[in-house]
Amino acid sequence: MHLTGLPKIFVGRSLVPCASICERNLMADTARVVDKNKGQNGVHGSLLNSMRIYMEEECLDNSLAKKLYVASSLVVTMFSATVLLVMTSSTISPNSTFFITKKICLFSDAEGSGFVGLFFIITITLFDPQMQEINFKKNSIGHGSSAIRAQACHNWLGDVKTALTMTEKIFARASEKPQLIPGENVWVNVDILMTHDVCGPGSIGIFKKEFGQDAKVWDREKVVIIPDHYIFTKDERANRNVDILRDFCNEQNIKYFYDIKDLGNFKANPDYKGVCHVALAQEGHCRPGEVLLGTDSHTCTAGAFGQFATGIGNTDAGFVLGTGKLLLKVPPTLRFVMDGEMPDYLQAKDLILQIIGEISVAGATYKSMEFVGSTVESLTMEERMTLCNMVVEAGGKNGVVPADSTTFKYLEDKTTLPYEPVYSDAKARFLSEYRFDISKLEPLVAKPHSPDNRALARECRDVKIDRVYIGSCTGGKTEDFMAVAKVFLASGKKVKVPTFLVPATQKVWMDVYTLPVPGSGGKTCAQIFEEAGCDTPASPSCGACLGGPKDTHARMNEPMVCVSTTNRNFPGRMGHKEGQIYLASPYTAAASALTGFVTDPREFLQ
Repeated sequence: MHLTGLPKIFVGRSLVPCASICERNLMADTARVVDKNKGQNGVHGSLLNSMRIYMEEECLDNSLAKKLYVASSLVVTMFSATVLLVMTSSTISPNSTFFITKKICLFSDAEGSGFVGLFFIITITLFDPQMQEINFKKNSIGHGSSAIRAQACHNWLGDVKTALTMTEKIFARASEKPQLIPGENVWVNVDILMTHDVCGPGSIGIFKKEFGQDAKVWDREKVVIIPDHYIFTKDERANRNVDILRDFCNEQNIKYFYDIKDLGNFKANPDYKGVCHVALAQEGHCRPGEVLLGTDSHTCTAGAFGQFATGIGNTDAGFVLGTGKLLLKVPPTLRFVMDGEMPDYLQAKDLILQIIGEISVAGATYKSMEFVGSTVESLTMEERMTLCNMVVEAGGKNGVVPADSTTFKYLEDKTTLPYEPVYSDAKARFLSEYRFDISKLEPLVAKPHSPDNRALARECRDVKIDRVYIGSCTGGKTEDFMAVAKVFLASGKKVKVPTFLVPATQKVWMDVYTLPVPGSGGKTCAQIFEEAGCDTPASPSCGACLGGPKDTHARMNEPMVCVSTTNRNFPGRMGHKEGQIYLASPYTAAASALTGFVTDPREFLQ
């Protein structure tokens, strides 16, 4: 079938005098979907061109009469588009159709626009069986977690939104704009900028080039520089990066530079901390309601403290160094409601693997992920950090957990600076909402080579492994090592494969050697690890999480199968490009170390 013409009403400027932001987004996304699929069954550019004409219309004022006029016009417009889309339904993939539906839900019940969106959704659904399943089927989500996905629609038609989510409130404060909407670009005042040895030199170079060799940073007490990635190596370029950071911090008199000079003995460097995302929390740089930017994708970890935290590139960081500001787009928010009692064999890593497996590695692209519910409230701060750490693996802009008594207690001895928590309004609208009954969730892994390649740990029992790695910003915190020790203690067995232990920070390393493990009769993690036959805990750093130079501790320099508590399992991530990485919780990683294959921790914890 070949479409050669369109009803005049679809392209007539007089009949469609204005287009709101949401309407423009809808038409743009529809156009992109059709354009992407053009060439299938002879569908060409007529619909696409007409939509572009539609989007060129300038918005007029937002009077009720004109909005009603727009809404009524859109009914006819959408009817025409619906007919065309139904006629060409075979040319649009299920994913693309679903993408359109999510966009339609951005505008619902304001001055009649809800009728348009609902009309369009229902019409497509009636003609498209795949849409019927996506939109109206109440199903159990993923391995018994019994989650229900419910679409929630924004209550604006290009107008100011009066009820705000947590992330929107933080943007409003930081931009000094009392009201804003998702998709709006605003200048944000930055509270903390963090960089490390990999991206710091590049950011510094851009700062000096654009602001001058003698320029000063906007605030020496708001810049935090933490070498952590390629530290304990003989690689000259890696070591030179740390030298560049040191020279810059001396020149700028940066207050928070966590330097390391003696690579042979990290304990001789009291200023050295370790992995930046864990160190930021331990050193009191994470505070509710603030904006924290870092030149690392896992900066989102700090969202556990009820703040906006996200990764940025070297160019943006160079600009922030000079101005303390950055132009950011306000992200829409996805809300994840997790209720139910957390089984004693689950950890936050299982929760986030479940979510990523449900929505995919692109499911939260440039969206805020807000975590709430009784299960989330029961999590410790370190577990909340694990949850927020991996939102970027779902494409998320940031993750956020509402600050509560657990947050405030953690911060009591970490910071004396004032902070102001924010919370989502009761009437705040979310792009989507996902509900999970965590009591029904089972231990999970992410199989190679993607964090969304979710599987039950018990279903991977036939996967023989070569090693286990415990560490990183995701799985190298004190409670992570306590969890590993708990499994080893319960089993009374020795590991069957090499098991590498890399504490995230110097404080975590000290905890491993000094804190008693509950129920062990006073034994420390280090003692239990030694009895189990593990590798000696290494110097704190990012270690082999991202490969690094070939002499990096525990790097995979040959093809191997590894169960790891890290956050990414792409080819080559931990070294060799043919390595097979199974992402897992510390519980599952420890159980797997004891058996030599991927193992459900319930074998030892029940």
